[in-house]
Order: sequence, then C-alpha cells, then structure tokens
Amino acid sequence: MKEERNNQEEMTGKTAECKPGEQMKYRLADAIKECMRTTAVDKITVKQIVENCGTTRQTFYRHFLDKYDLINWYFDKLVQISFDQMGKGSTVYEGLVKKFTFIRQERVFFAEAFRSDDQNSLKEHDFDLILQFYLDKMMEKTRRKPEEELGFLLEMYCRGSVYMTVKWVLTGMKFTPEELAGFLVEAMPKKLEEEFRRLGLL
Repeated sequence: MKEERNNQEEMTGKTAECKPGEQMKYRLADAIKECMRTTAVDKITVKQIVENCGTTRQTFYRHFLDKYDLINWYFDKLVQISFDQMGKGSTVYEGLVKKFTFIRQERVFFAEAFRSDDQNSLKEHDFDLILQFYLDKMMEKTRRKPEEELGFLLEMYCRGSVYMTVKWVLTGMKFTPEELAGFLVEAMPKKLEEEFRRLGLL
C-alpha cells in the first residue's frame, strides 16, 4: 500500500507540474477513463470524450490523432516513470514492478484499453515501447545493435511479456506486481538473460 501511495503521489506530482497543453491532455485522459466505465473502448467516440471533458472536438484534435493516440499517450506517461527508474540503475525487475503497480492502480483504464484489438491498440503500443526501450538500453551499453539471434529472442520475449501482462489484467490481477515481475524475469530466454546480466540490466 505504501508503494502504491508513493507511485500515485509521483504521478500526481508530474500532473501538477505539467505545462498548460499537457493539463488539457490529462483532462481528456480523465474523460476517456470515465467513458470506459460504461462503454467498450472501440465504441467510445470523440464526441463522448469531449462532452465528458467539457471541451471541443477541435481541442481534442489539436492534441491527439484519435482516441487510441490519447490512450497510448496516457500509457506512456505511466510507464515512463518505471523506465526512468530503470535508466537510473534500477533493474528490469524493479522497473516491471513499478509498471505493474501503476497498471493495477489504473485497472479500469487498462482492463478496457487492453480489450481493444484495433491496429493502433495499447497492446501493440506496449510491445513497440518495451521492445525499443530494451534495444536502446542494450545499444547504450554495447554501442551496437544486438546480433540477429539475440534480437529475435528479445522480440519474442517482449511479445510474450505483453501477452501475459494483458492476461493478468483481464483475468483479475491474481498475482501481485512483484510476483508477475518475478515470473517474467524467470521466463527470460537463457541467452537473453545472460546478456542482460552482463550489461547490468538484471
């Protein structure tokens, strides 16, 4: 509970410090989250979002391409905190715990967002984001792209991680963030695990 409060305060602090343009983005995020309580993501319209927010369609489209762009932006804001922690020397496990704690706090948002199978859906965005993050961390340490086999293993691992994250959210989050993070670290392919340990990421 203390960890959750700390994470929530961290997110609230970032919201309070944001620029005026970002404040509107957070208002739109709150509006779509409210719509998600009663409507599936694929059925939510921009009209519903702006009416809930008390703004206009023009304002919405000044900030986002569509509702999926809004969902992905909000997700980025949540996971960036966990990525920042990993960038400061925290391990993959610690970063995942932070990410899953945020997801659990926003369970209504994620349960609805992960149900969407649109090509711009959060599932695809999460995969792209985490894959690129790991690639960047590896290249930062080695100054080169990973070899083809390692790249294959990393892509397969990231795809599986996203699948299991979605399953965790949609089946009631039966594991704690710590348990899920531990399972995902244990499931890492051996060659990838060895490389992550060599680079100080585990």
